[in-house]
Amino acid sequence: MLARIAQELFWLGRDLTRAEHTARMLDGAFHADVAGVPGERGIALSWAGVLAVIGAKPPAPGEDAADATAVVPPHFGRAQIAPLLTLDTDSPASIVSCVARARERARTLRDVISTEMWEALNSFYLSLERYDLAAALATGPYSVYQEVKERCALFWGLLGRTMLHDEGRSFLEAGGRIEEADMVLRMLRVAVPGESDAAEAAGALAAGSAAGTGSAAGGREAEALALLQAVGGFQAYRRAARQSLELRGVVRFLLYEGMYPGSVASSLLALQRALETADAAPRSSPPVLRLGRLIADLELQRRTPETGRTLGEMLGRVQDELELVDHDIDERYFALAALAAVHV
Repeated sequence: MLARIAQELFWLGRDLTRAEHTARMLDGAFHADVAGVPGERGIALSWAGVLAVIGAKPPAPGEDAADATAVVPPHFGRAQIAPLLTLDTDSPASIVSCVARARERARTLRDVISTEMWEALNSFYLSLERYDLAAALATGPYSVYQEVKERCALFWGLLGRTMLHDEGRSFLEAGGRIEEADMVLRMLRVAVPGESDAAEAAGALAAGSAAGTGSAAGGREAEALALLQAVGGFQAYRRAARQSLELRGVVRFLLYEGMYPGSVASSLLALQRALETADAAPRSSPPVLRLGRLIADLELQRRTPETGRTLGEMLGRVQDELELVDHDIDERYFALAALAAVHV
């Protein structure tokens, strides 16, 4: 497969997954906003937290890095951040911009993806164009984000039913999986930036709250619920953990639980399988080898959580390794596409 086509498929998967997870995080922030208790410290998935997750994302090929990391005034809240990350066509991080980029990539790949996939993505884009999103966001934001999630799910469902298990599908799936792992990691790092354990987290919450112990417990549960809402994992967590909501438990679930498809561990395994299928020599492939080491390290950490490494440090290390995997993917599969673009 041509490097240019592989890169377009990879970034089609990334753009669409970015749109979906942005919608999920904004939906989670709305839920957290409603569940917040006056006087508590800011809950984990605050509006500023969502902006920190999305605003620091690296740019896509051809995207201006300065625009991708635009500085937003710190006083911005729900009224400014929700439209910015949903509707603003000048912001490459917004849902509308991600869908538009994905649709444009799909238009150039119509002979690679299935007709049903193209029609689903094109109708998704056109529906956003016709929809009065500003009014819907003001009156019923949940319906807006539900629409985005369902449309993205339709595309991935059609991928599973209508596209050959070939290199093209592998690069498309790889893009979606690395983006999913990256988004979840960024969200978890915002949620637990410096907390070493549950007791420390509880102490920080209690110290910042004038509402007492019951309110602190409610705040921790609201934080955990917001994280699960942001990935659609509430029922999966209930079935797997069979315990009350607790922030550290939810973070570990979203990081390590291989049976949940939205976890970091599951996304990394799927990414590894996709790259092994796409690569002619996977046993000597730098991104595949690095992924293997990262997956093994995650499994070791899951089995031995008492090794002394804090959860925040673990999240940071996994994020750093994933960035190196991303760089290795660019170098191994897309370097020729970048070189051709320079000469053009």
